[in-house]
Amino acid sequence: MAAESTLLARPTATAAAGRYVTFYLGRESYGVPVLKVREIIRILEITPVPNTPSFIRGVANLRGKVIPVIDLRIRFALGDAAINERTCIVVMHVMLPSGNENQMGFIVDAVAEVVTLNAGDIEPRPDFGAALDTRFIMGMAKVNKSIVTALLDIDKVVDTETVARVVTTAPTV
Repeated sequence: MAAESTLLARPTATAAAGRYVTFYLGRESYGVPVLKVREIIRILEITPVPNTPSFIRGVANLRGKVIPVIDLRIRFALGDAAINERTCIVVMHVMLPSGNENQMGFIVDAVAEVVTLNAGDIEPRPDFGAALDTRFIMGMAKVNKSIVTALLDIDKVVDTETVARVVTTAPTV
């Protein structure tokens, strides 16, 4: 029970204060800490990897390094969307269960901006009860006094054990 409480503990608003890269999935806005983001790139060729969850689109060759590519729309059950000129891949640093950090690409509909959030801009993540897993939401932010942005803990968004297997079994691209 203690371990379960630790997993579901909510971060304080001051712990989440800082700079965030915001992006869109559909009409909804999300943010990730700017220090987790390595770069933002256009969609590139993705090689599918068999027997992986549907949200893992495959792997891509990023300047000679093979990185897993995750579709956040599918991961969040928002449905598939057509790729357009604003669709991009946000390459981020993700902590694997082994303790190693790995680069992963996340397909988003559009990148919005970098925002600085103060503790007063951030509310605790919503409590939907035990039926929904919201551990990957660090909090909800009020950006520009009205827009609500879900702040994501990107390390918890993906099933990192599955992704770790993709990294080690990925075909050469």
